[in-house]
Amino acid sequence: MTAAPVRRVPPGPPRRATFGLLKQLATDRLTLMSSARDDYGDAVKVSIGPKTMYIFNHPDHAKHVLADNSANYHKGIGYVEARRALGDGLLTSDGELWKEQRRTIQPVFTHKRIAAQADVVVEEAVKLAARLRTREGGPPVDVLDELTGFTLGVLGRTLLDADLDAFESVGHSFEAVQDQAMFEMESMGMVPTWLPLPKQRRFRRARKDLHRIVDLLIQQRLDNPRDPADDVLSRLIQSTGREGDAKVGAQRRRDELITLLLAGHETTASTVGWALHLIDDHPQVAARLHAEAVEVLGDRSPELEDLRKLRYTTMVLEEAMRLYPPVWILTRKAVADDEVGGYHVPAGADVLICPYTLHRHPAFWDEPTRFDPERFDPDRTTTRPRYAYLPFGAGPRFCVGSHLGMMEASFVIALLARDLRLTKVPGYEVVAEPMLSLRVRGGLPMTVHPAA
Repeated sequence: MTAAPVRRVPPGPPRRATFGLLKQLATDRLTLMSSARDDYGDAVKVSIGPKTMYIFNHPDHAKHVLADNSANYHKGIGYVEARRALGDGLLTSDGELWKEQRRTIQPVFTHKRIAAQADVVVEEAVKLAARLRTREGGPPVDVLDELTGFTLGVLGRTLLDADLDAFESVGHSFEAVQDQAMFEMESMGMVPTWLPLPKQRRFRRARKDLHRIVDLLIQQRLDNPRDPADDVLSRLIQSTGREGDAKVGAQRRRDELITLLLAGHETTASTVGWALHLIDDHPQVAARLHAEAVEVLGDRSPELEDLRKLRYTTMVLEEAMRLYPPVWILTRKAVADDEVGGYHVPAGADVLICPYTLHRHPAFWDEPTRFDPERFDPDRTTTRPRYAYLPFGAGPRFCVGSHLGMMEASFVIALLARDLRLTKVPGYEVVAEPMLSLRVRGGLPMTVHPAA
């Protein structure tokens, strides 16, 4: 009789460590991921309560799960919890529904169409710089609030042909949604959602507010139709209108628009916020950014052709996303048994790829915790594996809005570096908060000064 093959299982903390791991999951998720890698290597099996997670932290592992065998992996932890608030939008859906959603919005994100929106992005960036200029010499301003307004303004005008300035509550409502999704993940779904806890009451108010906003946007477009080739909202209405059940179509429209509002502003605002934090900590980087912006732009507004000339600006943003990737973790659930890096992954297992730790892997990054934009100098050769750097994910679910996001971030950083100097409040501790995206906890208060 032939013996069953021996299946390798990744190392990991013992079951008795469950209480400590639960505490870290609730209060310090980044340390949990970093400690797992440091203590056990690139493949780790972590059991926390009823959950068993397989954490993989090598470029080859990421390539296999996210690209080569992506069909075997559906969305996992975090996204499952987010579905209660976001519904089955592009961020949380799987299978044929996800493919249909991707086909619907993909044409709006082509290079040609995004390039045609450069003037709109510049106008919104100029408005942001002007708002901040009025705060020169005054009390600190939360730049994350300002950046959220900027990215929502771009989103509304470029993708929805709508003015989102009237919906100031959007950013705060999404914070409540993310808080709830993380709470449900931390509690392993064991806390009933009907309990009137303050966090859950806040979530229900936020969800109601988001529903109100997207329903209003949809109704405005239904009352004033556009050519579906013009914007995402018109395309969503056309696509969901083909549903046999009108209620299903209406729910899909709501889900997909809520997801677009979240994904379309949150990650870019966070990326620029982290970049401003790092720039303030590195005066030599700030000086070089200022010099490049003055040389490339002079005293005029940016133009599309300036993007390729703002090389150092791009390098700074890429390095900021290395240290603080907007999507800090990519979670999947295995559909069938698989083998990753020589380790057995059973069907139904929760699989985690963590860009935050992958981007700090000492085998692929020299002095990985140091902020060094020169790592991304295009003239500098590197043997770094492609999947060692995943700021926008990888494989079929690569971020569809990456080009628009980079355009927004590059233009706004260049304008701010040319005209202003933003400094953090002395003594203010900047702490990374890993939610659905990696944001700065509690905002980023900075004082505004004219450029030197």
